[in-house]
Amino acid sequence: MTNNKVYLVGAGPGDVAYLTVQAYRVLASAQVLVYDALVDAKLLNCVPPDCLKLDVGKRGGKPSTSQAKINNLLVKHCLEGKQVVRLKSGDPFIFGRSISEIESLKAAGCDFEVISGISSALAAPLLAGIPLTDPVLSRCFAVLTAHEPDVLDWEALSRLETLVILMGGKNLAEIVHQLLKYGESHSKPIAIIRWAGTPRKEVWTGELGNILEKTAGLCLSPAVIVIGEVVGLRKFL
Repeated sequence: MTNNKVYLVGAGPGDVAYLTVQAYRVLASAQVLVYDALVDAKLLNCVPPDCLKLDVGKRGGKPSTSQAKINNLLVKHCLEGKQVVRLKSGDPFIFGRSISEIESLKAAGCDFEVISGISSALAAPLLAGIPLTDPVLSRCFAVLTAHEPDVLDWEALSRLETLVILMGGKNLAEIVHQLLKYGESHSKPIAIIRWAGTPRKEVWTGELGNILEKTAGLCLSPAVIVIGEVVGLRKFL
């Protein structure tokens, strides 16, 4: 690993055990760590004791450092000759806001490298025993964020066999409303997987017609939502 470089690293879905070997090696030699609100504090023990640790938040609904300030932090420490690790939950290129950071690094002439992580979009269903594909039930799936449900094409999404929805816990009612509006069945299976990849994992299953009642009053974030007939395979797997 070299100094004067920024590594954009995916931390995976939670537990430190889901780090890739490459990510672990980069963390082990980091001089500056800029990290999101991660689900496993043990990840912070992967860096050297004298590493500067900067918590920038980035958890929905909680105080967070602005993206512009994060970009400036990465550039600043890189230009000071440090090895900088920008640690993100999941994978840096799946709703990880990496493009803005890379643009700032390139504009400043900073060297960088992106290191993939295991996305919760793939890991959470697996850890809940739900396959995203099946020769009969699911020949395709779509991954989306429901952070801004108003901008999504729900008519098109309702025609797909399986949906994997990130950042949708707070908008579950709107998700259900839109899918039913465009013809989805009230009996369509749905699973909500909270804190996947951690000992706090919880899974709620139901149908579009009753999931709101089943989860009323519960905190569902952070969650991955799976909608499709493959949810029914969970009891067999």
